[in-house]
Amino acid sequence: MAKRLIRKNSNGRSGNWRDKKMSELKAIRAAYGEALAELGGRDERVVALDADLAHATYTCYFAEKYPERFFNAGIAEANMVSMSAGLSAMGYIPFCSTFAVFGAGRAYEQVRNSVAYPHFNVKLAMTHAGITLGEDGGSHQAIEDIALMRVIPGMTVVVPCDAGEARRATFAAAQMNGPVYLRLARTPSHVFEEEMPFTLGKANVLREGSDVVLFACGIMVKTALDCARMLAQENISAAVINMHTIKPIDRECVLKYAGTCKRVVTIEEHSVIGGLGDAVADVLIGTGDYKFRKIGVQDRFGQSGKPADLLAEYGLDVPGVLRQIRSCF
Repeated sequence: MAKRLIRKNSNGRSGNWRDKKMSELKAIRAAYGEALAELGGRDERVVALDADLAHATYTCYFAEKYPERFFNAGIAEANMVSMSAGLSAMGYIPFCSTFAVFGAGRAYEQVRNSVAYPHFNVKLAMTHAGITLGEDGGSHQAIEDIALMRVIPGMTVVVPCDAGEARRATFAAAQMNGPVYLRLARTPSHVFEEEMPFTLGKANVLREGSDVVLFACGIMVKTALDCARMLAQENISAAVINMHTIKPIDRECVLKYAGTCKRVVTIEEHSVIGGLGDAVADVLIGTGDYKFRKIGVQDRFGQSGKPADLLAEYGLDVPGVLRQIRSCF
């Protein structure tokens, strides 16, 4: 494989990751669990709460090391979030975990009124997000969680792209004061060999381009890079931006690359309503003339199936995403 090119942009973010290497496969949720356990050893204020899914969310790692700071609320997500609000009021840094559909959906009222309204320092690290949850089907596949969390005042929304970024996001969430929503995928995904910089609210430019800009988050970042390499063979120059923080969004980066490329594509494993696509569109409204395409779940529920088959069904595999990008030309 050709050696990747790395340089610094004028904004200080890492630039051209044109031939970015990837190595092992590792679940983003597993990296979160490891980071949380490590964080617990660094700061005694960190506590973990789970809704009887510790071995699925990997908070079991924390529970094994610090049982006195681990609280299993049972299948009672609303109670779990309310407990975290109380712990925050006592000076602790609570990390709440369960499936995204339960943590962002079932416990929405508690997240809004008990955590976000008083601006408590609670971290909502929710796993099994998106259609790649797989066989559990549409009832368990959260495709609207970014939208739900993004609309809450004061909520920071982060979608890590790989295991390494999940670790850095976990530490960054603990360091900031206020509620954070971490969206964590279930399935093993490729790990970038070289560590990307991570700053909340600052996007990472992975590939420079001039014809189209691909803003992606979560596991779709790798898909965006794969598409960009294939588009290069068609003499289409695609910039790839890892938009790991959906809120607050990196407005400077969005405006810069949209202005350069004029064709803007967003790629997310989430509904096209209310997610990354709408966050980028909100920045661009009234700023110029762009061709704009939102790639994601098109106002449909998920369904049961293998993750790879579901990505293909919803047009979120590489061939499906490529077809939609080409429609901008």
